[in-house]
Amino acid sequence: MRVSIRGILAGAVGTVLLALQVAGISHAGLDNELSLVDGHDRTLTVQQWDTFLNGVSSLDRNRLTREWFHSGTANYSCEGAGCDDFAGTLVMGYQIGFPWSLGVGINFRYTTPNILLDKVNPGTMRGASAGGIITPNLLPGVSISANLGNGPGIQEVATFSVHVAGPHRTVAVSNAHGTVTGAAGGVLLRPFARLISKTGDSVTTYGESWNMN
Repeated sequence: MRVSIRGILAGAVGTVLLALQVAGISHAGLDNELSLVDGHDRTLTVQQWDTFLNGVSSLDRNRLTREWFHSGTANYSCEGAGCDDFAGTLVMGYQIGFPWSLGVGINFRYTTPNILLDKVNPGTMRGASAGGIITPNLLPGVSISANLGNGPGIQEVATFSVHVAGPHRTVAVSNAHGTVTGAAGGVLLRPFARLISKTGDSVTTYGESWNMN
């Protein structure tokens, strides 16, 4: 039996903000963070805020399907000389754990419709100030496969990625939709946020595991 995983960010909006903003979702406040001193003696810190994974009853009524909605924010900060020139990628995703699987493979595919808002406010929409809507490929697709055999397995999936620049930025997602199908037993999701600089330095912070029974 083939195990397939699908995560679709349906109606999720990823917003790159110019200042730290924290949305009031269930787990209010800072969830986790990690810092790294990179090769340029800058301190890079990545954080997860307001993480909430809402497990819901699956619409297909299949016992091997898990369905959830994900809201939360990820942000980074850069401290030290040269942070105004910092550039890299901010990634959000999951580590997905299965107690056991039926078959030898996992296939994952998702699409991420998203809009990036740059210096946008009501005045911007009326053309009264600078800034605008940046629209990259609205439906980029990613496909991942892994051989697990018969037994437990863990798959890491990056579900959201944006290019960032400057000393600090925030990315927010609201009600991103995800499903796992074909997995026997419960499913654990461990959300993570990862900052990767253009020079190759990387720092990742992991949150608590969420049980999608």
